[in-house]
Order: sequence, then structure tokens, then C-alpha cells
Amino acid sequence: MVNKMTEKNTEEKIIAAAEKVFIEKGLAGARMQEIADEAGINKSLLHYYYRSKELLFGMVFRFAFKTFAPDLLKAFDGPDDFFTKLERVVATYLTLIEKNPHIPGFIISELSTNPNRLVEIIKLMNIDIQPVFKAIEEEIEKKTIRKIEPSELIINVLGLCVFPIIAKPMVETIIFKGSESDYKAMLEKRKTEVAHFVISAIKIKD
Repeated sequence: MVNKMTEKNTEEKIIAAAEKVFIEKGLAGARMQEIADEAGINKSLLHYYYRSKELLFGMVFRFAFKTFAPDLLKAFDGPDDFFTKLERVVATYLTLIEKNPHIPGFIISELSTNPNRLVEIIKLMNIDIQPVFKAIEEEIEKKTIRKIEPSELIINVLGLCVFPIIAKPMVETIIFKGSESDYKAMLEKRKTEVAHFVISAIKIKD
């Protein structure tokens, strides 16, 4: 009988292997045998944990998505003022992306390939973003920020954070002449610059 620790380690290896294969080949191009080989297990054991490629993909996608969402929502907690929270959200998000640069591209690629399937996966995760919307609306009412749709503000922040990551080859080659160190320095600087840029665009001056 397989003990719980062994099961956990095996499942972690499967998720890591599946993530690598799915990122390289997408859902359509990935094969269960490839994932088993990458995880260093036989295909029968892989099927013991996940009966189909679709089930495994759903797990990998949820894992990838949950890497970001809970931490971002948590960054909006606490007694700090809205602008401090916004700075924390940007820094948290960019740090997460920096550690997992493949995930945004993976999510965007699969959303464009089969949006309906992935929308259903996201719905099952039941992520509640309403507290963030409410926080933005409260700041508008207090007249600390200009009137803006909460969804627009969130999309603006996410876009400013994600684009340099998914467009790394273009950004690094064209803007930084192929310099990896300059590109990384830019990412580090954006942990404060993005928030300052957004705040200056929405803050109502005294």
C-alpha cells in the first residue's frame, strides 16, 4: 500500500511534469506517455492518479491560476490605505510572475485556444474578486481617486505587469539590446514604477 507521503511526492512530480509538457505543447499536443516519462513513472501509475489528459490539465491549470489569485487578493487585506495596498499588489504580482515566468503565457495561450473549457475551470475555483471592486468603489466615493470602472483599473494593472513577461524576447532584444541583466533590472524597478504610474493616473490631487 502506498503511504500518504509517497502519494504526495508522486502527485507533485506528476503536476510538475504535466505543467512542463503542457507549457511546451499545450493540451492538444501533449501526450500522457510524455508526462509519465517526464515524471519518471509508468503510464499505468499516471492513469491511477489521473484518468484522462483533460483531468490532469484541469489540475495543472487550477494550480497555475491559484499561484496568483489568492496572494493578490490577500495583498488587498489589512488596514493600510488604498495606495499602499495597490503598491503591495503590484510588487506581489511581479514577484510571483518573476518566479513563475512561464505561467502567464501558459494561461493566455490556453485561454485563446479553448476559452470555454478554461472559463469553466476558473468558475469552479470560485475566486471572489468583489472585495477588490468594493475597495476601488469606496475610494471613488471618498474622492481619493477619479471615477473609473474597477474592472478597467484591474485590467490596466495586470496588463502593465504581464506584458513585459510574455513579450520578453521582444522587450529584451529591441529595448535592451539582448541584455538579460538590464531586462531583470527593469522588472525589479517595475515593482514600484507600475504602482506609481497607476496612482498618478487615478489619484485626485489635493
